[in-house]
Amino acid sequence: MKKKPEIGIVMGSDSDWPIVQKAGEALDGFGVAYEVRVISAHRTPAEAEKYAKTAVKRGLKVIIAAAGGAAHLAGVLAANTTLPVIGLPIQGGALNGLDSLLATVQMPSGIPVATVALGKAGAINAGILAVQILATGRTALAKKMVKHKQTLKAKVAKGNARVKAELRRKGKT
Repeated sequence: MKKKPEIGIVMGSDSDWPIVQKAGEALDGFGVAYEVRVISAHRTPAEAEKYAKTAVKRGLKVIIAAAGGAAHLAGVLAANTTLPVIGLPIQGGALNGLDSLLATVQMPSGIPVATVALGKAGAINAGILAVQILATGRTALAKKMVKHKQTLKAKVAKGNARVKAELRRKGKT
């Protein structure tokens, strides 16, 4: 039986998918179901509004919204839902993503959008942040998040040991 999506991933253009799919992969790692849509805040504004207004009824708990340029998909969705919206600015264009970052992070009072970094790291973090939001009310998911953090800690310790060993071989400390 297929799980009902809890996370909505929306992007302004299918050209964003190579980066945005990393958010989906992060969600897959935690076993969280999601749906993916291409909806433009400016080319299909009625569809963006409808998506946001029906998200709660469809069972979504968080929306990840990715857009490049000065497009503000995250803001449009946040204005039309009570769900948390995570903005994922897409790098590229004339300003290499600075316009997207500023458009996503500079929200007016009362319409918050949590904003993550540009690029692959931002997409992964958007997925993880969505899981953290869900985990506040789900013990099993919270335990998976603790395990994830322990894995990160172990990776750093392993890297530290590798660098120390290399320095010892070179006679440095």
